[in-house]
Amino acid sequence: RDDCYLALTSNPNLLREYARILTHLPALLNSNSSLNATMPPKNKKNEADVSDDKFMRAARFGRVKNDLKMGFVGLPNVGKSTLTNLLCGACHAEAANYPFCTIDPNMVQAIVPDQKFKYLVDTWKPPSVVPAALKIVDIAGLIRGAAEGAGLGNAFLSHIAAVDGIFHLVRAFESDEIVHVDDTVDPIRDLETIQYELCLKDKEALSKVIEKEKDRIRKEKGIARSAEPPLGETFKSAYEKCMQLIESNTPVQTFEDFSMGEVDIIREFGLITTKPQIYVVNMSKRNFLRKGNKWLPKIQAWVNEHGGGQIIPMSCEFEQDLMDLQDDKEAQKAFIQECNDEVKAMGLSGPLFAVKSVVPRLIRSGRQSLCLQSFYTAGPKEVRAWTIMKGTHAPQAAGVIHTDFERGFIKAEVANFDDFKALHKGERGMAKVKEAGKYRQEGKTYVMQEGDIVVFMHNVTTSKKK
Repeated sequence: RDDCYLALTSNPNLLREYARILTHLPALLNSNSSLNATMPPKNKKNEADVSDDKFMRAARFGRVKNDLKMGFVGLPNVGKSTLTNLLCGACHAEAANYPFCTIDPNMVQAIVPDQKFKYLVDTWKPPSVVPAALKIVDIAGLIRGAAEGAGLGNAFLSHIAAVDGIFHLVRAFESDEIVHVDDTVDPIRDLETIQYELCLKDKEALSKVIEKEKDRIRKEKGIARSAEPPLGETFKSAYEKCMQLIESNTPVQTFEDFSMGEVDIIREFGLITTKPQIYVVNMSKRNFLRKGNKWLPKIQAWVNEHGGGQIIPMSCEFEQDLMDLQDDKEAQKAFIQECNDEVKAMGLSGPLFAVKSVVPRLIRSGRQSLCLQSFYTAGPKEVRAWTIMKGTHAPQAAGVIHTDFERGFIKAEVANFDDFKALHKGERGMAKVKEAGKYRQEGKTYVMQEGDIVVFMHNVTTSKKK
């Protein structure tokens, strides 16, 4: 078993194939979920399944980097810029009632909500505090025909191609003040429009990969340009599966039955729909409070028909009202209580209808879809959360702090956060954790876990002159 473990963790391709196999289980577990016109109750176990499923899917096609970005995609005037502002906690994007108010992609950083990090900060109270952040890009709205150059389409599609994951935002609220680019509100039509444009762009990309592969084979085998080189079976099956998915308006990343070889080939295709997607439904404040909207079951059905995915209902109207009171905590509490009273007046009660912001969940879900996690360094001078990809080994995690740490890696001294919290008894250090035998020394094969508190030991010597 140890040999199998080391083989998996040291070989990214094997890890991706293992991830592909594991994606079947959540799909089977969730296949019988029923649809209704209200938001489903929060279920921690199901939420964990969704997170794992997203991680496994992203692990197949994603870039192996720690500096990944999510991008908001949607039609004009669905709330992308407003939500971008809300996620970063400041008005960085120009939120205006005009279809192309965001011309250039506007990148912001959203602080990752993290109770473990907050606990470490409260314990050490250092002068320097550096939390983890998620990079988010506000991409201007697409319209039908974007893939063929309509509106500002081609430029925007290139911006989408540059991000690593997608928040697909749709509008499910009526408003006479905020115009809809198609005059009427219809989230299903909007979903079809965006998905069609993304798939059309991928179809264009696929139209070029066969000739590119033939040129590669000609060059590799020294075949004349006039000759017709044979394409590999794995390449052909990968191409055919992608084309079939794209022609059915289904994102490539939702398909689970790709082999390891096909995944490696598809990664080189550069397809937009291989990126993980999270569907975000922007509702009115009233619908958000009552946890119901006539479009939700239809959106759920559409998503299921197009490969499935995570759906997060929210309300920019509610979130903006709450954000406007951020400098007055008492006013925020009063606003939340007012909303809870409004919910009770509708005859609704119970944990399902408790009113709270969805912004933290959006940030965490985006980060999880990109396979990102945190480890911590903590001391009297600084507490810092460092971002790494899931599955990262200790030396590579050390390299995120400084390349010398990876080059001269000796060992990692690691404490589990839960152990630290239970054992330190208010002390700003690891003495109690060590006494309890919970302070570990890990080597080069150690796979970093979410929430590890780490000290890296390293030694870099100058190389001998040749």
